[in-house]
Amino acid sequence: MPADCLISARHVSKSFGAINALNDLSFNVREGEIFGFIGPDGAGKTTLFRIITTLLLPDEGEMTIMGLDIRNGFRELRKNIGYMPGRFSLYLDLSVGENLNFYATVFGTTVRENYELIRDIYSHIEPFEKRLAGKLSGGMKQKLALSCALIHKPALLVLDEPTTGVDAASRSEFWEMLKKLRPYNITIIVSTPYMDEAMKCDRVALIQEGKILSIDEPEKIRDGFSRKLFSIRASDKYKLIVALRAFPGTVTAYPFGDSVHVTFKGDGLENSVYEYLSQTGLKDVIIQETRAGIEDRFLELME
Repeated sequence: MPADCLISARHVSKSFGAINALNDLSFNVREGEIFGFIGPDGAGKTTLFRIITTLLLPDEGEMTIMGLDIRNGFRELRKNIGYMPGRFSLYLDLSVGENLNFYATVFGTTVRENYELIRDIYSHIEPFEKRLAGKLSGGMKQKLALSCALIHKPALLVLDEPTTGVDAASRSEFWEMLKKLRPYNITIIVSTPYMDEAMKCDRVALIQEGKILSIDEPEKIRDGFSRKLFSIRASDKYKLIVALRAFPGTVTAYPFGDSVHVTFKGDGLENSVYEYLSQTGLKDVIIQETRAGIEDRFLELME
């Protein structure tokens, strides 16, 4: 185990009846890094985070956090972990200020003592500190929840899909706030279904059906894409996808924004593709070679 390792997991598995939520997961998280678990809904991210926060125990395997075993060290660990679940879970009938003071009191501290840590985050909602939490917008609820998770200055901050359900501007702003926490040496683990957010992490684990497909720096995962990738556009995108998936030389064809990302057999682009698509009635086809992204690599690993 590396000397700077904050979380060490070895062969962790968890089942709920016949459902295998986690299947033989092993990973390390270094102290002070932002580590992302990237995957779709149902991949096992929330189950894993509940184990990390000592709310669940694994059926098999071992996990230590800050050198403490999660089974017998949970009391000490809970004092040093900040948890922001995916669903807003603060008290809706308490005001912004009352929620923050309540969580500070629970952890034996005060807002004044650790205000510097949350200043950049809480300053956005401080003018509304008398407003009930239930009356806040999605972005403001997000900032309040993060402030409450940080108010006791935890060594580990656990964020379970924190940007789900908020607008694009609030998503971007949230990640900027996380970057500002680096000077405090708080280790952050975050889960997200958004592949673009993976690039904002120091390292990421791609997770699907309870299994880790790959762990590395985002750029290295993206560069691991093994084929030539083409971006193909046409005005009738649905017809384009159907045609490409029916073409004998196609390996994969997935919609991406206003285009379709395609790989071909033999790692090349046959001239017959143009002729084939023209025969289907698609006359405005544009084909360009493109660089693979995290999502392309994720889909390739799932194959």
